Amino acid sequence: MKRFSMFALLLAFVLVFASACSKSSNESSGGNEGGGSGDEVVIDMFQFKVEIADQLKALADEYTKENPNVKFNIQTVGGGADYGAALKAQFASGNEPDIFNNGGFQEAQTWLEKLEDLSDQPWVNDLYDVAKEPMTVDGKIYGQPLNLEGYGFIYNKELFEKAGITELPKTLKELEEASKKLEAAKITPFSIGYGEWWVLGNHLFNIPMAHQDDPDAFIAALNEGKETFAGNEKFEQFMNLFDLTVKYGNKNPLTTDYNTQVTQFAAGQAAMMQQGNWTVNMITEINPEIQMGFLPMPINDDAAANDKLAVGVPNNWVVNKNAPEADKEEAKKFLNWMVTSDTGKRFLVEEFKFIPAFNNIEAKGMDALSDDILKYSEEGKTLSWNWFKYPDGAVQEFGASMQSYIGGQKSKEEFLKSLDDIWAKMKK
Repeated sequence: MKRFSMFALLLAFVLVFASACSKSSNESSGGNEGGGSGDEVVIDMFQFKVEIADQLKALADEYTKENPNVKFNIQTVGGGADYGAALKAQFASGNEPDIFNNGGFQEAQTWLEKLEDLSDQPWVNDLYDVAKEPMTVDGKIYGQPLNLEGYGFIYNKELFEKAGITELPKTLKELEEASKKLEAAKITPFSIGYGEWWVLGNHLFNIPMAHQDDPDAFIAALNEGKETFAGNEKFEQFMNLFDLTVKYGNKNPLTTDYNTQVTQFAAGQAAMMQQGNWTVNMITEINPEIQMGFLPMPINDDAAANDKLAVGVPNNWVVNKNAPEADKEEAKKFLNWMVTSDTGKRFLVEEFKFIPAFNNIEAKGMDALSDDILKYSEEGKTLSWNWFKYPDGAVQEFGASMQSYIGGQKSKEEFLKSLDDIWAKMKK
């Protein structure tokens, strides 16, 4: 018994000594406490854009070449995964990242106590006005926009030509006529990735929201119980577009995920898909010679009202206000370097294929999809992005309800009512 007590005492001493050494080592290396410019700093990044995972790592490596004391730990959770849920799990487990993504608007309000004020950063003066909106709270800017993006129906120009489509459809009737011509030429009109809740709940659902006379006022009225989805003219019209994509889409839409959807389109197995310019890298890796462009997503036969693309800021880089001081300051330096250095700007445009949200970065002649987005933007033919303004978690619920409608578990009337039920439940 005495021998055991002595052993326990010795073991306790060893553990205390090791802990003290570890703490001393962390302090001298700039671990959690910061340090001088020569101390090692590890920046933990938690991001959602799977399309740039490899390119972001390469960019971080370039920064490390210029700043050898800085290392990066980058985790990417996106595609079919729920980034929001994964991020909450990171914080709940105590593994808080130094840099992460935030969509802005309501999401900025939800996470505000974790966000560092970035209003004093040099890049703020170079932001386009529209890019400031999502992360501006009480006059302060809490996030750096990743880029500008747009989405609609991406179409294959060669398959359209093969089907004899000479005029691009801008109304719902014209879109159905084009779909019939494609089917007659034995070409599947749409590749629809409706196995992904975000393709539905974020992007497709946004089209009738953006077509409201005043989307922000409509959202406010929903919160006040003064408006409903059921009976709303734009949502009633939207159901015709929704049905059309399923009718003329690929088989098994509810088991078609993002990768399958994009691969089918890139391989020429379908003429159109609802996606955005973020798919450029994946499409061209599969088919470097593809000729493609954007079409609007019409909900009725008003050509002028429908000839628009949805354009906005997809997400923002934010800095964890509670991160160790050394990590926080280096995170800010990295974000500034990314949008001001020649290396960073080159990566954004040439490697990430991003449309910059900054007026100091040249963006012309990037790729066909980005050029179309810029063209629509310059002509003022854009629709707003609204899903970041919804109650937290609503987009996932909308996506699931839309999948139930596709699967025949809900009628049109039941589906539209379910949207009202979801909003009422989630806004609390």
